[in-house]
Amino acid sequence: MYSGTQIDASSFVEGVDRAFMVILGFSFLFLVVLTFLMILFIVKYRRSKHPKAAQMKGSTKLEIAWTGGALLLVLVLFYFGWAGWKPMTTPPDDAMQIKAIARMWKFQFVYDNGRVTDTLYVPVNESVVLDLVALDVIHSLYIPAFRVKEDMVPGLKKDMWFRAQRVGEFDLFCAEYCGLQHSYMYTGVNVLSQEDFDRWYTDTTAALPAAGVPDWEAGLDVLRKNGCNVCHSSDGSKLVGPSYLGVFGSTREVETGGTAREVVADSAYIRTAIYDPEADIVQGYNRGLMLSYEGLVTEEEIRLIIEYLKHLNQ
Repeated sequence: MYSGTQIDASSFVEGVDRAFMVILGFSFLFLVVLTFLMILFIVKYRRSKHPKAAQMKGSTKLEIAWTGGALLLVLVLFYFGWAGWKPMTTPPDDAMQIKAIARMWKFQFVYDNGRVTDTLYVPVNESVVLDLVALDVIHSLYIPAFRVKEDMVPGLKKDMWFRAQRVGEFDLFCAEYCGLQHSYMYTGVNVLSQEDFDRWYTDTTAALPAAGVPDWEAGLDVLRKNGCNVCHSSDGSKLVGPSYLGVFGSTREVETGGTAREVVADSAYIRTAIYDPEADIVQGYNRGLMLSYEGLVTEEEIRLIIEYLKHLNQ
């Protein structure tokens, strides 16, 4: 938590760490004092020295003193906590807006120019507001080095902001248990210089497959980018969802609208499975585990995915 390379990673580090150290300091002080008094009283008032217990009356002054002292301590702790928390609630009006989307079990970040990434890219020394959207269950976006964490609740509009102060790569992960593959829901924050960020932000070629890369390999990259490999295997093993191996062109037993039927897993079926996964539920698998990727996966990316599925049949 207090790595020298991350001590000033964001503008919130100082306030949060100060509150943490104050609470830790008081806790350690009370541990020492109370342990000392406990040992002292055990020795001083042991039974062998006082075989007959004496009746002791209360002390109004003592009760007022420790009640007032406890109240003062709580107010001190509240002040440091409030001083560290309050700046997190008021983002600047000119902050950069990025939509952060959470779904089982992946984060995606959507920029104003339409670019979508699974890693958060931000410029250094610029305020950034993340509009938090959860598509399925409760998630929690946590960036330890920045000392920021906020729950993402389906149907609830929330946001969080920060200002990164150091160029580098930092961890970002979900801090709320969200299902079987929760531990795989992590990514990173890349803090770039303003020049590097502007270059990255305007580079439209980065979303295209590299020259010479086969379509099937580009399709595999699409699946990895969207976290599909968390629920689907490529070797025939059963995970949360069906395996990719041998799926294309095969006959699938599905349930459609409560009716069992057989369908051929052709291009139209694959497209429907991505954009409307509740339409046909493969027998042996549960409903409601996959949400639609419409708007997140393009038609061209679906074509590349299909090429990858065909490649697995070779």
